[in-house]
Amino acid sequence: MSARLIVSAAAVLSLGLLGACTSGAGSPATTPSQAPVAIQKQAATSPGTVKLTAAGVADLGQVLTDANGMTLYRFDKDTSRPPKSNCDGACATTWPPVIATGSVDVQGLDASLVGTVTRADGTQQVTVNGWPIYRYAKDTAAGQATGQGVGGTWAAVTPAGGKAAAPVIDTEINTTDIPGLDTVLTDQNGMTLYLFTKDSKKPSKSTCDGACATTWPPLLAVGEVKINGVDPKLVGKVTRSDGSAQVTVGGWPMYRYSKDTAPGQANGHAVGETWFEVEPAGCKVAAGKEPVTAGTGGY
Repeated sequence: MSARLIVSAAAVLSLGLLGACTSGAGSPATTPSQAPVAIQKQAATSPGTVKLTAAGVADLGQVLTDANGMTLYRFDKDTSRPPKSNCDGACATTWPPVIATGSVDVQGLDASLVGTVTRADGTQQVTVNGWPIYRYAKDTAAGQATGQGVGGTWAAVTPAGGKAAAPVIDTEINTTDIPGLDTVLTDQNGMTLYLFTKDSKKPSKSTCDGACATTWPPLLAVGEVKINGVDPKLVGKVTRSDGSAQVTVGGWPMYRYSKDTAPGQANGHAVGETWFEVEPAGCKVAAGKEPVTAGTGGY
């Protein structure tokens, strides 16, 4: 564990103590593996000071942000008892750890929850209730939380060190016109949907699991499945091997493509001659058609 960590009480004294983390991370009391905390008043945030502030972000409620308002995260593959970071190398490039190079100024959280843990490279990473905390490289502005739920293992961290719960967003089946492909199906975020010809539609069955499902994330039925521009009789669900419910159209299980990064893209068109966009009638778009913005790559 690191040398003593200095935490500013400038905003702590007016807060009152928060309750224990409800995510099962354990008691907020300092453990033998947690860095001892000294309280020091500061007139102003000095260079090298890490600032942790509780703020309302997106639809996540109160989560922690840094001095620039950037959302902070925790990683399910780390541990809090004892604190340990398992994010190094390329992981730490995508998820930069919050490193303590001086004092830590806190606002909106209990100072006794704050500590440090020694990383593999010898630097001291800030922890909250034992959990190492990180930023996300793809958050480019204050108030963003695009790292929430990434890989099912990353979540914005709450002032008590818990995981922020993502708001439930109903799944939608919509339509859009993509130049070169005409009208195709999209999800609630405008992302193009695909079918996989190695699946079956009668009966409906998905054969895309594991690495395949990472490249081609299945469209899962969340909340009420809303339908726009498609005959509701064509829309159904199929149970996947992991027990989740995947949306089907015309019997075909629906997927997104991980290399589509914005609405209107259709980079998965005809990949491997087995993946195709889907028409409103639940049929595949002809392989001979080509989206104007088509990219390359595949599973």
